[in-house]
Amino acid sequence: MKYILVFLVSVFISSLSQVLLKVSAGEQHSSIWKEYLNIRIICAYGLFFLATLITIFAYRYVSLSMGAVLEASGYIFVAILGRVVLKEKIGRKKLIGLGMILAGIVIFNL
Repeated sequence: MKYILVFLVSVFISSLSQVLLKVSAGEQHSSIWKEYLNIRIICAYGLFFLATLITIFAYRYVSLSMGAVLEASGYIFVAILGRVVLKEKIGRKKLIGLGMILAGIVIFNL
């Protein structure tokens, strides 16, 4: 059970880095160097690398089929982070879709 939580932490870190990249993409930069070598971009790719290492570690104890299902929780994390950080709206269809993803994860784990 604890390795499932470790896996979910890696998915959350990956989702956080995706949102960080989107925040950086919305900014104007004075040069191409500043666009790709700013602190947000470097941190985001560092978080991606960290998430990859954690995922590799978690896959030692979590089955491949379980990992693929848990990876789908990234959609939920990104939607929540998008709402909180980017002030994106979560419409009815998106909410239903996120509910179906969550239901699928729960059903698979039963």
